[in-house]
Amino acid sequence: MFFEGSEKKIEVIVTPATPSLRSLGRPFWEGMVAKAHAEILSSVSNDYCDAYLLSESSLFVWDNRFLMLTCGTTTLVNAATHFIDELGEQAIAFASYQRKNEYLSHLQATSFTDDLQLLRKKISGKAFRIGHLDSHHHYIFYTDKPYEADTSDITNELLMYHISGDAADYLRSDKQDIAGVRATLALAEMLPGFSFDDFLFEPFGYSVNGIRGREYITIHVTPQENSSYVSFETNLDMSQQPLDIFARLLGTLDPGSWDVIHFNAPHSSCGFPAHICLGSANIQLEHGYQLHFSHYQQLYHEKLLPEAI
Repeated sequence: MFFEGSEKKIEVIVTPATPSLRSLGRPFWEGMVAKAHAEILSSVSNDYCDAYLLSESSLFVWDNRFLMLTCGTTTLVNAATHFIDELGEQAIAFASYQRKNEYLSHLQATSFTDDLQLLRKKISGKAFRIGHLDSHHHYIFYTDKPYEADTSDITNELLMYHISGDAADYLRSDKQDIAGVRATLALAEMLPGFSFDDFLFEPFGYSVNGIRGREYITIHVTPQENSSYVSFETNLDMSQQPLDIFARLLGTLDPGSWDVIHFNAPHSSCGFPAHICLGSANIQLEHGYQLHFSHYQQLYHEKLLPEAI
C-alpha cells in the first residue's frame, strides 16, 4: 500500500486592514479545504488559534495569518488561489508556498512548475529550488510585496524518511491506538501544556495538531515500510524547550535520512544520530526571513535487499 506523505504548504499573512481570519468561520475554511480535495475531520481552539485536523494534514488559523499543509495527491494550489480570489490580492501582506519532491511525482495532479504558473496569475513573487533534482529538493515561492518579518516569526520543520526500529514497527502494526502513539512519540513529555487533537487512520497513519497560546505543532506519520515519511513542524523557539525535540524524534523514529528547514531559527545538528550532511543552503529573503535547509543521511542505517517487482 502506497501513500504520498510529503506535504505541500501555504502560509499567508494578511494586512492589518483585513478582518480577522478566524471570523470567517468554519464554513469558509471547509470550502477552501475542499478546493484541495481534502476535508476537515476535527478541530481544537484556544483564544488565539483554530487548529483543524484534515483528512490530508492540517490547517491553522490565527487572526492575521493561516497555515495549511496537505499531503497525498491533494491540489493545495487550488485552495491558495481560492483564498486570493475570495479576499483579494490586496489583503495579502506576505505569502509563501512550499513543496518538496515526492516519491512518485508522476501520480500528482500538478508539478511545482504548474502550481507556480497558477499562483503567478494571482500574485507576483519569486521562486527557488533548493537541492539537486536527482536527490531531496525543496521548492519555495514567496510574494515580493514590501513586508518586514518580525524576528520572532519562527518556523522549524523536520522531515524524516525510511523510519525503522521498534517505534516504526509499532506504527505499522494492528496493535496501535491513539494513546499508544502519543506515548511512542512522547508528546506529553516533549510538549507540556499543549492541547492535542489527533486521528489514527486505517489501516495505519497518524496525524496530530497541538496548540498552546499562539504556538502550534503538527506531526504526520506515513509509516508504510517502503515509502515511510514523518513530518514535524512548529513555531516554537526550540532553544527554550525542555527537551531537544528534533534529536528526540530522530532517536525514536530512526530515519535513514531527514531534512531540516528553519525560518529565522538557529540550526544545530548536536544530538542527531551519526550522520553525514549531504547538502545545505541558506537564503536571506528580502522580507527579513533567513531560510536554512539541510539534508542528512544516517551512517550505516540498513542493509538493502533486492525486492522482486
